[in-house]
Amino acid sequence: MELKYLQLLAKEYKNIEAVSGEIVNLGAKTTLPKGTEFFFSDLHGEHEAFLYLLRSASGIIKAKIDSVFGKFVTEEEREQLANLIYYPKRYLNNLKLSGQKLIEWQKLTIYRLILVCQSVSSKYTRMKVRSKMPEEFLDIFDELLNVNSDVDKEQYYEAMIASIVSVEISDKFIIAICQLIRSISVDSLHIIGDIFDRGPRADIIMEELIHFHDADIQWGNHDISWMGSVTGNRALIANVVRMAVSYNNFDVLEDGYGINLRALSVFASEVYKDDPCSIFTPHVLDINKYDPVDMALAAKMHKAITIIQLKLEGQLLERHPEYQMEERNLLRKIDYKKGIVLLDGKQYPLRDTVFETVDPADPLRLTKQEEDLMDIIAHSFDHSYLLHKHIKFLYSNGGMYKITNGNLLYHGCIPMKEDGKFDSMIFEGKEYEGRKLLDYINVIANNAYFLKRGLEVQKKASDFMYYLWCGPKSPVFGKSKLSYFENYFIEDVETHKEIMNPYYSLSQEEDICKKIFREFHMPENSHIINGHVPVKLKEGESPIKANGKLFVIDGGISKAYRTKTGIAGYTLIYNSHALNLAEHRAQKQGGMATPHVRVVEKMDRRMTIADTDYGDTIQEQIQDLKELLEAYRKGIIKEHI
Repeated sequence: MELKYLQLLAKEYKNIEAVSGEIVNLGAKTTLPKGTEFFFSDLHGEHEAFLYLLRSASGIIKAKIDSVFGKFVTEEEREQLANLIYYPKRYLNNLKLSGQKLIEWQKLTIYRLILVCQSVSSKYTRMKVRSKMPEEFLDIFDELLNVNSDVDKEQYYEAMIASIVSVEISDKFIIAICQLIRSISVDSLHIIGDIFDRGPRADIIMEELIHFHDADIQWGNHDISWMGSVTGNRALIANVVRMAVSYNNFDVLEDGYGINLRALSVFASEVYKDDPCSIFTPHVLDINKYDPVDMALAAKMHKAITIIQLKLEGQLLERHPEYQMEERNLLRKIDYKKGIVLLDGKQYPLRDTVFETVDPADPLRLTKQEEDLMDIIAHSFDHSYLLHKHIKFLYSNGGMYKITNGNLLYHGCIPMKEDGKFDSMIFEGKEYEGRKLLDYINVIANNAYFLKRGLEVQKKASDFMYYLWCGPKSPVFGKSKLSYFENYFIEDVETHKEIMNPYYSLSQEEDICKKIFREFHMPENSHIINGHVPVKLKEGESPIKANGKLFVIDGGISKAYRTKTGIAGYTLIYNSHALNLAEHRAQKQGGMATPHVRVVEKMDRRMTIADTDYGDTIQEQIQDLKELLEAYRKGIIKEHI
């Protein structure tokens, strides 16, 4: 190792004793059980469902409560304790006790919470648990969770808890210990794409992820749409607005991100005042709490932004013939007099033939009003602090794929041909496929966001974000087309079909998965963890494919998919003992039912930190410290005494 690096390391570990102590600490840490990893996919703005799954650790916390208290505490009391841990502020606000009953409840509850916290923290070092404790209660937590064996625990707890109650900090203490239990229960969090669209409040999910201690994201096509909108891509800005309006998600735009839609509502009500826009009536899966919009007006807004998006897409596709998506330049394929559209050589009648702002001689040109409207909306996107904060987090903590602890994570697909070979794309005259394709796309996506706005390379990268959103060879999309035009305008459902990339059927073969592992330099006993395509459990489809090599965990957490899938999402849980799959089900009265958790792969032995990527990093640190130790002993670097 270079002397300069050792000298930098010596500033932190100033002498032989410090270096030796850290080597011992790190070596001991590798023998501890690995942390529990949670994998979620396709959250689609369903903030309430996601927060419940995260706060409950997908049922793991309730299982811990059951194992700690067993038959000694009733099922009803265990359920109440679990709900307290998930939502302590809400629970305490709704608690209807007073006087001595409240005091007794506080004492008993704190005692039970301490026992649960001890159970969930037992496999971690005292230092790691301490690092998650809130500063104001750090010493109290440390004492209560680490009582010496020679102390009468019951008496000690009683005295400490009585003090907490008597000085009237019970509520704060309960909230803090509930937070600690939740924090310890989920060691790391992997989101396999599609945080945005369809559901009501993706912004709330993003805030939760930003404040989580260890979270990463593998970009999905819906994330890419929002990311591209922030780079200045106006077709994607229009797409973000269209998707939000189409699912009645005004709250996420206006209340969440402060996007000004008043100009759109004024424009739509004026231009389409005599048009019922009936085929554009939004899906109402959620009620807007802060920005309710009349459905008749929402339908007009929906149509207005859809026509604008079709124009902007057409302009973008004509700038980039290399995308080979000319067939999606759909406004040029309409015969406006006859009210028909030409698709794949066949004519189809249009369900809606009113195109108030389209000039048949120049169908892609925005009117002056449409240009002004897009200027206003784009200005809102540019100046939304929270939106930029969230998109920056997606970039800094995300990517096209991730390899972690023997698992390959990506949202959509590795584009393939029918014969099982990787499909390729050409950039700047060079061909890319497989892992190299994903790596290169990662660079383009970063160029779109981080390069100075307006540079030619940035504009080209920003435009490419549209291809990533819906291009047929896009790894995050991987379908023949995005058929939203057909869904709006054509009755024939055959035109609505989106043909999946061959990957989606081929990847169910074990040999294809092994081929992908070789491409990513991974051993054949690895796993692929995938999202994007909802698993229809009620039709007998399994999320576990290719003899256990592939897990598809898009289970329909989005309300838009639940009738198709029969469940409300999956969580894949990888702890030190096994890979577990949690199937979540929504209750008819709202909320989430206790998940069904099953072991899908049991480890031959308990996995330790030494078996993980983090363990490899620790071994590298130990090796560096050993070199520093040698340098101290030889006098190459002087100790600080």
